Amino acid sequence: MKASIVLYTSDLRLHDHPPLRAAVREAEEVVPLFVRDPGIKKVGFHAANRAAFLADCLGDLDAGLRERGGRLVVRAGDPAQVVRELVGSTGAERVHVAAGVSAYARNRADRLRAALEGTGAELVEHEAVITALPPGEVVPGSKDHFAVFTPYHRQWSAQHLREPLGAPRKLSVPSKVRSDGVPRREDVEGISPGLARGGEREGRAKLASWRRDGISRYEDLHDDLAGDGTSRLSPYLHFGALSAAECVHRARAAGGAGADAFVRQLCWRDFHHQVLAARPAAAHEDYRPRGDHWRTGSDAEHEAAAWREGRTGYPVVDAAMRQLAHEGWMHNRGRLLAASFLTKTLYLDWRLGAAHFLDLLVDGDLVNNQMNWQWVAGTGTDTRPGRVLNPLTQARKYDPEGDYVRHWVPELRGIEGRAVHEPWKRPREEREGYPEPLVDLAEGRDRFRRAREQG
Repeated sequence: MKASIVLYTSDLRLHDHPPLRAAVREAEEVVPLFVRDPGIKKVGFHAANRAAFLADCLGDLDAGLRERGGRLVVRAGDPAQVVRELVGSTGAERVHVAAGVSAYARNRADRLRAALEGTGAELVEHEAVITALPPGEVVPGSKDHFAVFTPYHRQWSAQHLREPLGAPRKLSVPSKVRSDGVPRREDVEGISPGLARGGEREGRAKLASWRRDGISRYEDLHDDLAGDGTSRLSPYLHFGALSAAECVHRARAAGGAGADAFVRQLCWRDFHHQVLAARPAAAHEDYRPRGDHWRTGSDAEHEAAAWREGRTGYPVVDAAMRQLAHEGWMHNRGRLLAASFLTKTLYLDWRLGAAHFLDLLVDGDLVNNQMNWQWVAGTGTDTRPGRVLNPLTQARKYDPEGDYVRHWVPELRGIEGRAVHEPWKRPREEREGYPEPLVDLAEGRDRFRRAREQG
């Protein structure tokens, strides 16, 4: 075969990349292509932090391809039109792409097929590139997906994962194919000051360090807010700079309770993909409607703004929100607390919180962001939809000395120990303008429960 095209989307890597390996194996020349799709902005998926991290990933991918004799071809426009043009100019007979589950990814695949009609080129979608297992690989009997995580995890854990593929040693890109410049982080405005660097090399280095120094302690420390015992690999998984399947294999090779707990989190990621694959409307609609009549009006808008700014009067919630603003990332326990506070203490629509997270999270995507928000809001797959996370109880358990709070809420650094979690009990001069609580916790909890009972 003369030429093949590999359309990169959320799989920006060279290692364990089935579409790229298939193209290199079958064709004399390969066009590794990334299309800067303006449609991403139109549907609200564009955010400064992700744009900057994406630029890092694309630059690293281009550098890795050049080391192997190739290069990354970057174009701007509609992916279907760009691909059709390249098929015509290169004579490519196949276009390889990773399969996605979002409505946007499915629509893109449909448009690609339509664009290739009459060209003689074939679209090949590859499963288990973005996830460890294909979304439809594990199903419960006659149903199309698992609605509860535990039985899914049980069956998922028993499946055989494909072995990770190495990166191609060399490839040739048609010299006549033009490319726009690879975007640079420096050209993106409005990014969080503490945003991590992107790229496959950075991700693989973090994975190696994590396996060596962090994974053995993960089960004990993954909820420790100040200790930050998480892997911080989620942005690299989101952009496909790391392979989920390879992460599972490497974690299992490390062994131990920490590795098991980490693999369980990767399973959660696959679980959410299979839910959204079967119920794409869940990206914007309640997966399990509870009859909610979320609060609206000026008071609700004021409280939502205070939540976004990290000024709710509950230090552990505010610390999490300020970490998000500074890093474009938030500790997993912080995400749970911030989401529970918005939806079940303030009783505000989960979509408000999901949208704010998507504005800032470098690892934010429709699948995991929306499904996690629904899980916390009780409209998703949680088998205990009425659970309410008390921020004071949670803070005492997961930030017992208050170090996480003092790091992110400087107004409270003068308060020692766990007393920092209830600053309203301290003299005003120790709080430096820190606000009073937006709502009494018992009042918020009772309001939520009454609303659910009436709904």
